[in-house]
Amino acid sequence: MQAKVHQGNKLLIDLLKVIAALLIILHHLSSYGQMAVDARSVLPGLMTWLFEYGRYAVQIFLVMAGYLATQSLARFANAKFSSQNLLRIIINRYLRLFAPYIAALAFTILCAWIARFWVNDEFVGEQETLGQFLAHLFFLQGILGLDSISAGAWYVAIDWQLYSVLAVLLISFSSYQALIWLISIVIVSSLLYFNRSAQYEAYFIYFIGSYGLGVVAYLAKNFSDKKIQVLAKFVLIAIGVIIAISTLHQVWLRNFLAWFVALLLFVWGNVSYSDLKPASSKVKVFVLRFIAWASPRSYCAFLIHFAFILLTNALYIASGMHAHESGLIAIGLMLGVVVCSTIAANYLYRWVEIPSAKLKI
Repeated sequence: MQAKVHQGNKLLIDLLKVIAALLIILHHLSSYGQMAVDARSVLPGLMTWLFEYGRYAVQIFLVMAGYLATQSLARFANAKFSSQNLLRIIINRYLRLFAPYIAALAFTILCAWIARFWVNDEFVGEQETLGQFLAHLFFLQGILGLDSISAGAWYVAIDWQLYSVLAVLLISFSSYQALIWLISIVIVSSLLYFNRSAQYEAYFIYFIGSYGLGVVAYLAKNFSDKKIQVLAKFVLIAIGVIIAISTLHQVWLRNFLAWFVALLLFVWGNVSYSDLKPASSKVKVFVLRFIAWASPRSYCAFLIHFAFILLTNALYIASGMHAHESGLIAIGLMLGVVVCSTIAANYLYRWVEIPSAKLKI
């Protein structure tokens, strides 16, 4: 691994991306297939924790996505509204997500076809249909009620919905004071109502609570207008109080996690690698370089890992290793999934995501 630490990169954001991606991969490893069952016999506490709480890493992704999307879109704050410019931004976001997403889907379909020869499990799914694939192309699978081809496909669809809605708001509103009040109402409504009903899971409103906290954190931290910063800070604190009060009725840990991540970004979101003291050990240098290397590849790792879970479960059964019911073998294969996902993510990033960044209108 060769990676230079770019001093302008934000350390906390890079670190959170890497941690969240790893947690999601481990959560899916603890959830799907015979490997997960056998691994639980050796590490029952860890596997149960990953199964129950690993999915909460999605909140980290959502808050960061809102923070980074606002960073990208805030430059249009004082620009004259243009429907053509707005449409261009939304389409470019689609193109930004599209290429690595489709490449990963195609690979996952191949791996699922192989896995079906040996794995008789619900998570492998039925043979994909053309309509199902086309729905995935346009991020409509959740809205149409179709089975997801890959465990991470739903998030990409939701990310595009959220970014599109935020683009409409940030570019259309001339007054960011009014916008912050509107967003705060939407955030609270999502966290306390929409996010608690599964019927909204295919729509942005279910997730915009966490995403919106990232938006508010960025405005409170970095927006050029100091009055907007003060108002955003007030809203960020007020939402935290509302979340705390809501626990008197029912505790929702994901709401606390989302608010905590937003608070971290508000306090340390601008900390760069150059702000650290010079590395005094080879271990520290390696860790920082790995974080800087892995962060831009986290999206690809998120997309590609499910294919390797399919393949490894097929290998586990086809080779007869599952007959030993050995948790140690299962755990070893799980580590192999993490390694293979990391390697594949590197090539998906270099061969697909970077070249596809030129696809813009």
